[in-house]
Formats: sequence, structure tokens, C-alpha cells
Amino acid sequence: MMLLSFFGKIHDGLSEVLAPIRRSLTQMINEDPLNASPQVPDDVLEGHFVVVAKKGEETKRFVMELNYLCNPAFLRLLERAREEFGFRQKGVLEIPCHPQELEKILEERRDQSVGDGSKLTDSIHMS
Repeated sequence: MMLLSFFGKIHDGLSEVLAPIRRSLTQMINEDPLNASPQVPDDVLEGHFVVVAKKGEETKRFVMELNYLCNPAFLRLLERAREEFGFRQKGVLEIPCHPQELEKILEERRDQSVGDGSKLTDSIHMS
């Protein structure tokens, strides 16, 4: 009986000590953007992602297919973004380039797809 009482007191004491830590951890988890359910705009279909090309005052939003993540020219733009911003970006991925630079990469791929006879889907939406 004494042993049960002893463990009951230890349990109660630990509960008091750990309760603030538990609340703090719960709050951190709830505030973590990786655990939040993101609101995806209606124009971003499955298999697509959003990029904003911005240089100076020029800004343009692009909705692109995931397969652009294999494009060497686009990967160079991502590397440039990493060098300039690091991994601190939240939300839409911002690329530090003129929108025309990204449009050129997209047009080159479109031209290649038409030239090889493959069907190019409507994969890019610019706004």
C-alpha cells in the first residue's frame, strides 16, 4: 500500500512538472507550418506547384508541372533562389529572376515537346 501511495505521489509530481512542457510542445506542433494543412489555390492542380518570378518591381506568378523540377535551366534558377534566400522561404517559392527569363525556359521546353512529336499539356498558367 505504501508503494502504491509513493508511485501515486511521483506520478502527480511529474504531471505537474510535465504539464507546461506538454502544453508548450502542443502549441509548437500546432504552429508548425509543416503540420498545418495548407490552403491550395483552385488554379493549382495536383502535380503542380507555384513559383513567383521577381526581379525589382517585375513580378509574375507561374503554376508549373512538377516535371519542371528535372529541367536543368529551372534547377539553376532554384539554385539561385537558394543562394539568395537560403531555406527560409515560406509559402510560394520566389525565384530571383525576371519573369521573361522563366518564360524563356518554359518556351524552350514547349518547343522541344512540339518538335519531338509528344503531346504538350497545358501545364503552365501565368498570372
